[in-house]
Amino acid sequence: LGAHYGAERLGCTVIPMSGGQTEKQVQLIKDFQPDIIMVTPSYMLNIADEIERQGIDPHKLALRLGIFGAEPWSENMRVEIEAKLDISAHDIYGLTELIGPGVAAECECKHGQHFNEDYFYPEIINPETGEVLPDGEKGELVITSLQREGSPLLRYRTRDITYLMREPCACGRTTTRIHRLLGRTDDLMIIRGVNCFPSQIENVLMRIEGTQPHYQIVIDRGATHLDEIEIRVEVEDAVFSDVTSVLERLRKRIHDELKSELGISAHIKLVEPRSIARSEGKAQRIIDRRSI
Repeated sequence: LGAHYGAERLGCTVIPMSGGQTEKQVQLIKDFQPDIIMVTPSYMLNIADEIERQGIDPHKLALRLGIFGAEPWSENMRVEIEAKLDISAHDIYGLTELIGPGVAAECECKHGQHFNEDYFYPEIINPETGEVLPDGEKGELVITSLQREGSPLLRYRTRDITYLMREPCACGRTTTRIHRLLGRTDDLMIIRGVNCFPSQIENVLMRIEGTQPHYQIVIDRGATHLDEIEIRVEVEDAVFSDVTSVLERLRKRIHDELKSELGISAHIKLVEPRSIARSEGKAQRIIDRRSI
């Protein structure tokens, strides 16, 4: 609702749809020809798949800009979305507890999100100790509201991992920026002592040709009672229907790049296109079976 009424105040016509009914969403994009779409990045990929399924040329749609938030997403996912839909993809940050969307947002430079410091005061802390960290050091974002009267929040712990950038942006704005979210403290996976976030795995997958931007991470305990991780990755139709040796080379490349970049050894399972359930809101990337 914050985005809805904010856009109307700017003079925009808003088409409210919420999540789901993807075919209808695409129909409305065709009929009303909106310039801008605002949605979670994972659901935008779902919409992009439906546009492709219907044989629609994205260049003939009026969409030119997407505003995406509500979940961490990688730079490589931005590249994927922009390439699929021929739009400019921008990150936005907000929390229901504070204001909804509008706490911070990217400008045209796409180098960090400008924080609205006249309304909110940001800090970065060590999530384990609560110690305030210097600018440029990764930690948990803590926010204090400055103008709320009915229910002010003092040093609210967001659980979002990022860092602060205070140098002026190339766009000319001088407000503090936060780096795109690196993950959440409650999304942190510890696999045999190695810490990693789903967004880091996504960043590796998105740059490997032949894969689709849809994946799941399954964490379990093996026969030796040690943590094991399986990553299910959708591959393109042409790759999946190719000879076994091509799939094996792709599987090995994914394994080796994850091992090299993140230090984790994962079982890679290549699955056919459209076999992983699509998100209609925030994507559920992790299936953790260790507590079952």
